[in-house]
Amino acid sequence: MRSVDLALYADSLASEAGAVAARIERARARLREWTIEQDARRALRRETIERLERLGLLRPGDRRRLGDELRRLEADLEALEELQAWVEARLAE
Repeated sequence: MRSVDLALYADSLASEAGAVAARIERARARLREWTIEQDARRALRRETIERLERLGLLRPGDRRRLGDELRRLEADLEALEELQAWVEARLAE
């Protein structure tokens, strides 16, 4: 393999890893928001909750689905990082 090809591939992988890391942060933020919204739902009147849902300010969310998504993204990033390490080792040879 040419080192130029490996370097370009490494750059591409780094970009993808950055994108996956950003999705992980969004998933973590969504989990934090879900927790806050659950507390709000217990404290607010039903009418208020329905109005906020119509406005899109309180969103239905499935804690398990959100957790599954986060774990999947973390595993994706781990696999990407493993590939990156392999490519970088080839570059160093």
